[in-house]
Amino acid sequence: MARYIGPVCRLCRREGEQLFLKGARCYSEKCAFKRRSFQPGQHGSSRMRKKETGYETQLRAKQKVKRTYGVLESQFRKYYEIASRKGGNSGVNLLHQLETRLDNVAYRMGFGISRAQTRMWVTQGHFEVNGRKCNIPSYQLKPNDQVKVAENSKLRTAIKDNLEMNSNREVSDWLSVDGDKLSGTFLALPEREKLDPTIQENLIIEFYSR
Repeated sequence: MARYIGPVCRLCRREGEQLFLKGARCYSEKCAFKRRSFQPGQHGSSRMRKKETGYETQLRAKQKVKRTYGVLESQFRKYYEIASRKGGNSGVNLLHQLETRLDNVAYRMGFGISRAQTRMWVTQGHFEVNGRKCNIPSYQLKPNDQVKVAENSKLRTAIKDNLEMNSNREVSDWLSVDGDKLSGTFLALPEREKLDPTIQENLIIEFYSR
């Protein structure tokens, strides 16, 4: 399966903002974006900037969300097609497709320090959904689905440590987490105002509907 294997800090620098792709490192002084916030490449530090076209603005909005959730282009386009076929706001539908992924939900519950780490652990079979082992990071959760760390997982101690490390991070109010049982419940689809206000989903819809 195709995946990005380059330096992830380069992605933050390309988008011009922190995407928090490396967990705790992103909050420390070791963060590459804090030290070099200019764009990567030979001319990245140049102060000369051309004015973005409408296409470039839409492209950057799409790339930012793709990279934040760790989704490649083919999967992202599929989410757009599903979202556009549903009733209601296509942009919000797209965000719901991303937010209901198992790897994202497990990350938001605090089981992993980054989406990449959580996605790897899901693939390795360390999580259960409604009592059944699930190793598909893109598995779409529904309201009232329960996510739990497998009883035989060798990572239970590491995940408990992550929960403690993430204890100062507010758990999304559409989720509930039981740290003692290493489990959580996906309560409902999140309302748009509860999601990242910097995401411009309308530009993403415009990009694909050109």
